[in-house]
Amino acid sequence: PVIRELKRHVSVPLSIDTRNADVARAAISEGAEIINDISALRHDAAMAPLAAETRVPVVLMHMRGEPRTMQEGDLSYRCIRGDLIEFFMERIAAAGQAGIGDGKIFVDPGIGFGKTAEDNMRLLKHLREFSILGCPILVGTSRKKFIGAVTGQMPEERREGTAATVAV
Repeated sequence: PVIRELKRHVSVPLSIDTRNADVARAAISEGAEIINDISALRHDAAMAPLAAETRVPVVLMHMRGEPRTMQEGDLSYRCIRGDLIEFFMERIAAAGQAGIGDGKIFVDPGIGFGKTAEDNMRLLKHLREFSILGCPILVGTSRKKFIGAVTGQMPEERREGTAATVAV
């Protein structure tokens, strides 16, 4: 019902943020136009076929582990940019094999999802390198923990830090 009502009042495409195909299907039937999957189509085997069937764009996000464990354990990467590009190349290929067409895939480096503050800063500094993938790049930084690590601010105080990351 929320999606249906929002569609009446906004002209921008609505995105459903889910790893579950049933949730995505219901949201799309009510007017959502983008699937934003933090698992990059790895959590629910029905998600890629759904995206292909409905022909909605899909956002493939990088995340190490599961949401509840993503910040635990060894967070080091061999080379974060190279590791993520390799990950995205594999996930883009999998999406293509599932029938998700060109121009329907976005990539999101997953700022804050299984990465240190330094990793997040490095990713922002080198975002252009992800253009090699040939997909639009989506980045979400709003009030993230790494901004607090840099500024010492609580989430509600991170407006300027968020603005700086958006400007980058």
